[in-house]
Amino acid sequence: MIELEFTSADYQRISFAFSPLAEAVASLRALTLGRRGGVHGPWLASLGNRLDSVDMALLTALVRPTGYVPDFLNPRPRGRTGDFETDLAQLATTDLDTVAAELAHLAKHRIAQQGPGQEQRAALMRELLADPGRAVERTAAELDAYWHAALAPYWPRIHALLQADFAHRLDELASGGIARLFATLHPSVALHDNLLTVIKYYRGRAQLRGRGLLLVPCAFAWPDVLVRTADPQPRLTYSPRGLGRLWESAPQTTPSPLTGVLGRTKTAILASLELPMSTTQLAAQLDLSAPTLSVHLKAMQAAGILSSRRDGRAVLYQRTLLGDHLVKAQER
Repeated sequence: MIELEFTSADYQRISFAFSPLAEAVASLRALTLGRRGGVHGPWLASLGNRLDSVDMALLTALVRPTGYVPDFLNPRPRGRTGDFETDLAQLATTDLDTVAAELAHLAKHRIAQQGPGQEQRAALMRELLADPGRAVERTAAELDAYWHAALAPYWPRIHALLQADFAHRLDELASGGIARLFATLHPSVALHDNLLTVIKYYRGRAQLRGRGLLLVPCAFAWPDVLVRTADPQPRLTYSPRGLGRLWESAPQTTPSPLTGVLGRTKTAILASLELPMSTTQLAAQLDLSAPTLSVHLKAMQAAGILSSRRDGRAVLYQRTLLGDHLVKAQER
């Protein structure tokens, strides 16, 4: 178990951000675990041979299925919603002494180095440690190739999910304060007085010392909670709400009194909005063009069954109380 000790100043410095690079790094763990029947099974099945041109031996040696992941792979996001190119540029400028120290720690980490291929990984680690500057260049180049092959096609869908989680967490904070925020964040996380506990396979305790805490929703963190206590700001990475629906296609709408009134498309939109979503995510999930979707959303807003609110540059749509009643009535 990890324990994070808060001061009053730390409560004032709780913030949210997400990082495309963090998603890429976390997705490597999901890839190496290869759980095709799990949450990310549809994504794994979609990759096919798209990773053939990526040095996966390097990337999967740096990001193991369990255990330590070098911190330099996850620089602090610049801004609340991050940018892959900016994150990667930060990685490329990491202090080389830090890179060497973290690679050396990874090479000796008992849990991370479990599994087949230990000799090959050990040889690769020696090669990387012999020239940390070249190691950073290779890592950045391969992460860039991996991002464009494996995640960029799905980023609008993931981005919308993370934005929706932001909106939900801010609502939790507004309605129940810090206690409610942490009570609903993840089953492994609990706040007791000024001590935040996270269930992990190892034990540790860290004082936040006024540095605050950065909360990072990450689709590929599931089912784990990732904790980083290093300067400049400790970070807690968790799975966003609604993750189970990330890879869903349009919900099946069997004929019902509601489809008779609204039609199949509007009924599918209403059923999808269990969580607030942007037009980008809805279009991807329902396989609709943005203009077609926009027409339906405006009509449903005018009828009072949907509402919208702006969150940064995105507009999130959600069901109204009337919309909720319509969906629940159909489920009976």
